[in-house]
Amino acid sequence: MPIKRIYSAGGIILRPIRQAQGKQAQDKLSDKDTWEVLVTQHSKHKGWDFPKGHREIYESEEQTALREVEEETGVRAEIIEKAGQTQYFYYEEGSKVLKTVTFYLMKYVGEGEATTAFEVSAKKWLPIDEVRAQLTFKDTKELWEKAKEKIESL
Repeated sequence: MPIKRIYSAGGIILRPIRQAQGKQAQDKLSDKDTWEVLVTQHSKHKGWDFPKGHREIYESEEQTALREVEEETGVRAEIIEKAGQTQYFYYEEGSKVLKTVTFYLMKYVGEGEATTAFEVSAKKWLPIDEVRAQLTFKDTKELWEKAKEKIESL
């Protein structure tokens, strides 16, 4: 049986806690105590992850990541750098699927329009040190650990 391949992209969005409280935002990413991260709960399987979605044929990975973040969460962001990839298998309509997801570290810019919000049943902004415990999937937790190292080096 042939394996179907799907490519997606998404974002690990950082927002200054001070900005969330309506105060002057920090410019420095290295102070992890002042930043929070957006996680989402999928409306079907209920797993917690970072927002992501399918790549359209005409899009770059970066374009897909920015579009999917806004469509699913209503958050506009800008890309800081590539965070990494996850890969996993699942079955869909009797076919084995290999999904590759490229994630980008992103900085919160403002609110946008959540046009596919039905795909997300909940979203949370969490302090950096609480993100791993909220994530459902092993591969995403591993990606998060690598992303956290990148955040600390920014």
